[in-house]
Amino acid sequence: MRRERIRSTPRWRKIGPRRDCAFVVEDQNADGFRGMSVVRVRLLFSFQFDGVDYPCALVEWYNKIGRGPDQDTGMWMVRPDLRHTRARDPVMSVVHLDSVLRGAHLIPVFGSRYLPRGFRHTWSLDAFEAFFVNKYIDAHANEIAF
Repeated sequence: MRRERIRSTPRWRKIGPRRDCAFVVEDQNADGFRGMSVVRVRLLFSFQFDGVDYPCALVEWYNKIGRGPDQDTGMWMVRPDLRHTRARDPVMSVVHLDSVLRGAHLIPVFGSRYLPRGFRHTWSLDAFEAFFVNKYIDAHANEIAF
């Protein structure tokens, strides 16, 4: 596989933030996406403890919708994992970069209403309530998210 970049920056090309999504492996024994989750990378960092470097990421989690891919599209669906508070803050945690498999591409579930004028693509991950995990983005994603 070619080298891939996963980005997380508050300012991308003078437009707005770019927070890439990625596949995180949670169960290596499960087949395909059943052993993974999708996360949104908020911060990439590393720290050193006892002379060992630990590369990490602060991530927001997405929950799977259903027990398998959507019948119509063949793609898994996910939604942001939100705390049940008034502010509905995202559930966040720190993961080691060894658990990050590769970047993930999410397609919003648009619904029946039009997007408002002036809607920016950088708002997509915050504006929609559910997403399809795009397994058709490339051959590697198709092998992973079946």
